[in-house]
Amino acid sequence: MAAPVEDVGRGAVETCGLEEILEALKLLLSPGGSGSSSLQITKHDVLLAAFKSNLTTLENKFLKGAQWTKLKLLRDTVASKAEWPQTSEDITWSFTAQTLLLLLCLKETMIRLVAGFNPGKPNPRTAEAAPALSPDTLSISQQKVVQSALQFVVTLGVCPYLIPGVGVPLKCRTEFGAVVQDVVCPDTYPHTAWRLYTSCRILLDIAQHASLGSLVFCRHFGDIAAGLCQLGFCPTKRKPPTSDEEVLPEEERAFARGALRDMLDQVYQPLVVRELLVLQGGSPQQSFPNVKTQPRCRAPAWLRRLCGELLSERLMRPNGVQAVVRGILEGAGAGAAGGSDAEVTAADWKKCDLTAKILASCPQQSLSPESYYKHICPQILDLFHFRDKLTERQFQRVATTTFLTLLREHPELTAKYLLLPMLAALHRCMDSAEIPESDMLPGTILVTEEELSRCIEDVFKVCVVGNEPLPVLLDSLLPILRILFSLYCFTRQSVSHLRSLCQDILLWILGKLERMKAIASLKGFAGLDKAAPSLHPQCQFRTATRGGIMIIIKEATNDEDEDEALYQKVSSEQSQVEHLGDLLSHFQECGLAGDFFIFCLKELTHLAVEKEAEVKAEPFSSISLLELERKYSLVESQERKLVVLQLLAVLCERMSEQIFTNITQVVDFVAATLQRACVNLACEAESTVESQTLSMAMGLVAVMLGGAIQLKSGDFAVLKQLLPLLETVSNTYPDPVIQELATDLRITISTHGAFATESVSVAAQSTLRRKDPERKVEEQQQTSHDRHTGVAQSHREQQQSHETSPQTGQKYNTPFISKEGSEPRTTTDKKSGNITEEQLQEVLLSAYDPQIPTRAAALRTLSHWIEQREAKALERQERLLQIFLENLEHEDTFVYLSAIQGVALLSDVYPEKILVDLLAQYDSGKDKHTPETRMKVGEVLMRIVRALGDMVSKYREPLIHTFLRGVRDPDSTHRASSLANLGELCQRLDFLLGPVVHEVTACLIAVAKTDGEVQVRRAAIHVIVLLLRGLSQKATEVLRDVLKDLYHLLKHVVRLEPDNVAKLHAQLALEELDEIMRNFLFPPQKLEKKIVVLP
Repeated sequence: MAAPVEDVGRGAVETCGLEEILEALKLLLSPGGSGSSSLQITKHDVLLAAFKSNLTTLENKFLKGAQWTKLKLLRDTVASKAEWPQTSEDITWSFTAQTLLLLLCLKETMIRLVAGFNPGKPNPRTAEAAPALSPDTLSISQQKVVQSALQFVVTLGVCPYLIPGVGVPLKCRTEFGAVVQDVVCPDTYPHTAWRLYTSCRILLDIAQHASLGSLVFCRHFGDIAAGLCQLGFCPTKRKPPTSDEEVLPEEERAFARGALRDMLDQVYQPLVVRELLVLQGGSPQQSFPNVKTQPRCRAPAWLRRLCGELLSERLMRPNGVQAVVRGILEGAGAGAAGGSDAEVTAADWKKCDLTAKILASCPQQSLSPESYYKHICPQILDLFHFRDKLTERQFQRVATTTFLTLLREHPELTAKYLLLPMLAALHRCMDSAEIPESDMLPGTILVTEEELSRCIEDVFKVCVVGNEPLPVLLDSLLPILRILFSLYCFTRQSVSHLRSLCQDILLWILGKLERMKAIASLKGFAGLDKAAPSLHPQCQFRTATRGGIMIIIKEATNDEDEDEALYQKVSSEQSQVEHLGDLLSHFQECGLAGDFFIFCLKELTHLAVEKEAEVKAEPFSSISLLELERKYSLVESQERKLVVLQLLAVLCERMSEQIFTNITQVVDFVAATLQRACVNLACEAESTVESQTLSMAMGLVAVMLGGAIQLKSGDFAVLKQLLPLLETVSNTYPDPVIQELATDLRITISTHGAFATESVSVAAQSTLRRKDPERKVEEQQQTSHDRHTGVAQSHREQQQSHETSPQTGQKYNTPFISKEGSEPRTTTDKKSGNITEEQLQEVLLSAYDPQIPTRAAALRTLSHWIEQREAKALERQERLLQIFLENLEHEDTFVYLSAIQGVALLSDVYPEKILVDLLAQYDSGKDKHTPETRMKVGEVLMRIVRALGDMVSKYREPLIHTFLRGVRDPDSTHRASSLANLGELCQRLDFLLGPVVHEVTACLIAVAKTDGEVQVRRAAIHVIVLLLRGLSQKATEVLRDVLKDLYHLLKHVVRLEPDNVAKLHAQLALEELDEIMRNFLFPPQKLEKKIVVLP
């Protein structure tokens, strides 16, 4: 009799549709005819009555309804195959069993429909070209019915039978769940273990269908997993149960364990991780109105251990790190489940720290920490490279935190499996790396654009974003610092997205390193440490096609390219020093720039000790190896000295006077200066510059001892390191003034300032006056005229005429390190606009002071008064002009540049009187003035031309005639200066150049073609560039008669001129001319409309 029933069932399956089954589910799940769609029924008897009513109604439909016959046969067939109890005194289990039977019927029907589905080939030319829809596809409303049925099965058949601490209790979920918890009768047949086992097994059977499986696991995976954990892993009680049926057999327990692992492997892994974390941590306690809440129960120990093992297995799987990260973050608002809350998660550092701790903890299942790190470290590096906008920030933050956590806990393993792979691209091109012969072919790409960009970005995220200077991290980055600096210098040549990353990395590392290591790294950047790891000599950076940078093997150079290669090498080293100065400008406050500056001074002292020897050019064939090695060492020594001098020049130019941040640095600076002076004395190489520097350094010590800053006992301990050097200076230096000052400073330092001689106070005041001459005028305003007359005398006479005793305790409000104290007094003088006769006399006398800083400061003060139109200063214009012209002949740059500025400002006030004298001096021969003085006057004339602007037309004739005569001067430098001034003048004359345009053009053509000096020819071509650039569109009118001649001249220079710089100037002039003619022939179209108002 069983066979006919099975045949009937199969026939029913073939004819029964999805609509009948879903209609039966609707009838079973309806709220008992109350007309309300709400499932939140609060009374137990009403809920039980609804269950009974729906079951009775469904049975009546099966018995009386003709359209339900096929479905009844199918249900009976499925029920006959089932080996689990379908009826019970507990109405909730009967309701759950009927719902499970209908779901199984739905699954069987969907399988048979797909098996019999055979769609025809669509016609691609018609609208029916889309593939036919599968017959087992559920609509949205049908999916909602199935979801409701699944929710009833889980709520009535799984959750009530979970022991406390396993899963989330129904009472903590919804108010309806609390009612269901009280309705279920677990004491009736079948017992709770069998009910839970049956529900989980049937749900897993239903989930084998793809469409139904997504509905099952999407919302109920956690409850099913909790049930399988309890069935398969919950330890049995020690006492024997009251009935054998309450204990689940070992076969069913083994099935639950296997089903759990199969389900964990099939489901989306981040979902698995999230649900396992929920199971491991217990359920959160919530409260609802009219529901009695119980304290939250912690997960049992066996469940916590089980979840830990399962999580470790998820982590050790391929892409397990990503699954764990997604599982933790997606539940908090990131990723697919988060949506709009992703920004909230981005700021949640606690989540990131939790994830990092989970990833950093080696699970017990791992063979060893090394095998675990070897497995997960590549996955952690992959977290840096996600490009999903929604998860990128969270993944990178987790990767950075995990990276640093691993470095703290296992630095050696992390350095091996994280740092080395991250920095592999840079290690590959180090000078110590062994590059295979196959990769040494010229033009071979050693590091691709993507690899280098990824490496730099990863280092930036770990170092700058993580901002945790761990020792192992800093030690790993030290070998590649010079390569990073070379890359930074290369990015400065053009636009690159790596520039800011390299700069931030270098600034971070140099700021976090110990001071000695930081200075050693800076030595490597500057090329002073040849042993520092650097880029392989056969490698070079090159711009890639997509805007990045790659590292390739250099092309082979021939003999013709040696000069170009040498030029590139020299220019590259010079640019590296300049870029190093830019980096150090960010370290003025922390003191690194000051320490490196002092190191350069000490290095200069060491180089001064070495005896210089001239390197003679001899053929290598006649030189022995020992001699060749000696010459090579001499060349290296000279190269090192040039680098140090260039570094000092860049640092002096880029850094402000606040480069020193503490007394220790100031004392070190003074000590380096004194040491260099002692070395020069030993070598008998004293110079005026060394004497001035020594005087200034000792003046700084005098300022500190004179009260500019408050010295403590510890500061005097630092100052005492100057005592041996001061003693050496006082005994050996030839200048008696400096000898006496050194002796007095020793006494003051040794007595901690208790005793100070008058010379210390004088030196302090002299140093302050050099720093701010206007403050000096302010402070000495009340002294006698005899003291003013002593300003121009020697330092000994200043000491004799000084009237202030050092024991008066005079305090200076202007410290050496900051100039904030001196600015208010200077501002007051500028605003007042009044100077006294005594002030003017003192500054005039200071302009002849033998001390260069005092003289230059006086010239600057006079220039400022002229600029402010001070009446007393302008009354003595002839005296001022004489002072400025005399100081033009001074050899010090600071002095004669200040004089040039003063003459230019004075000429701006009285151009008629002064310009004639300057032109006569500029036009004089070598017998009256030196070529250097005439060049300085030329610089003054150029500044005057620029300052006059349009008013220069009034003095056109004398200026042009003087410059044209200067072009014929025998001195080539004067000819070049005259051409430069002529270019500045022609650039501003515009149409007024017309009467003399032929003379100017003839002069330029003759010089460009016939002059033997290359710098003069360059200047002539540059005049044409300035002329065309200044006239712009007016050139076609002003130069219409000579434009053709200028064009022929430029073409002649481009073709025949041997000098590349002159060719470059000519090419620039041709480009200017081409732009002018294009705009003249094809003027830009202006879309404008004129509106005329008729009268």
